[in-house]
Amino acid sequence: MHRYRSHTCGELRAADVDSDVRLSGWLHNRRDLGGILFIDLRDHYGLVQLVARPGTPANEALGRLTKETVVRVDGKVVSRGADNVNPELPTGEIEIEVTEVEVLGAAEQIPFTINTEDGVNEERRLEYRFLDLRRERMHRNIMLRTAVIRSIREKMTALGFNELATPILSATSPEGARDFLVPSRLHAGRFYALPQAPQQFKQLLMIAGFDRYFQIAPCFRDEDARADRSPGEFYQLDVEMSFVEQEDVFQVIEKVMTDLFEEFGGGRHVTSPFPRIPFREAMLKYGSDKPDLRAKLELVDVSEVFAGSGFKAFADKHVRALAVPDTADQPRKFFDQMGEYAVEQGAKGLAWVRVGDDGALAGPIAKFLTEENVASLTEALDLKPGSAVFFGAGEYDEVSKIMGAVRVEAAKRAGHFEENVFRFCWIVDFPMFERNEDTGQIEFSHNPFSMPQGGLEALRTKDPLDILAWQYDIVCNGVELSSGAIRNHEPEIMYEAFEIAGYSNEDVEREFGGMLRAFKFGAPPHGGIAPGVDRIVMLLADEPNIRETIAFPLNGNAQDLLMGAPSEVDEARLKELHLSIRKPAQVKQAEKPAEKPEA
Repeated sequence: MHRYRSHTCGELRAADVDSDVRLSGWLHNRRDLGGILFIDLRDHYGLVQLVARPGTPANEALGRLTKETVVRVDGKVVSRGADNVNPELPTGEIEIEVTEVEVLGAAEQIPFTINTEDGVNEERRLEYRFLDLRRERMHRNIMLRTAVIRSIREKMTALGFNELATPILSATSPEGARDFLVPSRLHAGRFYALPQAPQQFKQLLMIAGFDRYFQIAPCFRDEDARADRSPGEFYQLDVEMSFVEQEDVFQVIEKVMTDLFEEFGGGRHVTSPFPRIPFREAMLKYGSDKPDLRAKLELVDVSEVFAGSGFKAFADKHVRALAVPDTADQPRKFFDQMGEYAVEQGAKGLAWVRVGDDGALAGPIAKFLTEENVASLTEALDLKPGSAVFFGAGEYDEVSKIMGAVRVEAAKRAGHFEENVFRFCWIVDFPMFERNEDTGQIEFSHNPFSMPQGGLEALRTKDPLDILAWQYDIVCNGVELSSGAIRNHEPEIMYEAFEIAGYSNEDVEREFGGMLRAFKFGAPPHGGIAPGVDRIVMLLADEPNIRETIAFPLNGNAQDLLMGAPSEVDEARLKELHLSIRKPAQVKQAEKPAEKPEA
């Protein structure tokens, strides 16, 4: 018999009754029923119940061991009997009568329970992540991630894509976030940058003639954490294709995402084909460029209804309205709670009215509305008796953000939200440029390497803020999975686009010399995208926080509590790298925020 096991803990069935077996695993749980010990033994493959009778060496040994001790047990497979079958376990028809026990790895008292979700805080879980990953939910999430990545590779290969690796140590690039820098030992005062994305390299692969590339690419960005963004590093399905237009990219990614979410979505429906929604339309209808289409409500711009009116709260402001049908049975508490929710999103309040059976409007602001206002609103919102209308007024961006959140929350509370479904969409026609509110300068609003719609002529003849780009985002259930674009592959267009954003030709040649030089030697039209693997798994696992789908994530303050990173480096190492440390002034202990890094 094998030194450690003849079977795994999840393998044995009724057909194995009377077999002599050897198992190894962790002591998951223990119950003492009248001196008889029942122990759940766990390994990667599942659970099996052990039985140790009173007075046996096995009973004495198993009775004194702490949970999570690693043991090897020998024993015989016996039937539980019809009355004692556990239908929740694949091994629930049998148990193992233990005859011998060997301790393979002793365990100290564990800092939190493994066999239940006991509400321990995230910092503690990350400090003991190796224990946290033993929990069933976490183990399942990580194995789902493994299966998803394996499936992605199979699907991309079947579609004719080649998996190619790109460098980790490279030059800095303006991708929109801070780089992580790596000092060079051989070149004093110079730094490598960890890639925010393999953007330039995958374009160079197209120029080199590889036609269809993909990679499960590690990316590094020094940015703050969010529920759907892990600080430090993340992984993406990086894709690039030659001789394609926007729709060609869409067709490939739609097939991969549809197949992937149907395979791992647990029966949740995937809506296909994915609608194409222009950026400006998305902002007007949904208040967001990553709309959750499970919410079956839309916002309507009603600014014109109140332009120049006597209702000062709405006059000469951007006003967005949200009609919510079938609210006749909603109590006043529904409206109060929606108001409280809007305030949480940054609003000063939330105006609303109700539509009565006779079509008349009632509510806190009804008395301020003229007959003309009511008629215009009824027509614009297609109001029916029993509906409610919520209003937001103010600056365009602020109203969009607040009312976008109100739209989804109202849909959930009023029964206009679709559950158990994955609703994808493409957001298209992004503006090529935007104006920096602080400096007034024109800047790239998205990927600077994108092809402007209309090409060189548009750059030279149109107002920069009116130029659209061949840029697109893929969104699922309100989560942005990725941005992508048809790339700018012509040097003249690249110079012109960067000049509008304030870069001289010399700046472009200095910052992007490698790719610019490649463009001058025959570059094919090409485009791509890079859906985030972490976010895909988060959606499939139905987890609200992306860190629950990553084996060893950093915490919200970009710290690795298990390994102690970031850590200090001794003077000898700093000298070797030609570095010296200049620390910020110390913050008084009393003024330092709890559990936050120094400024």
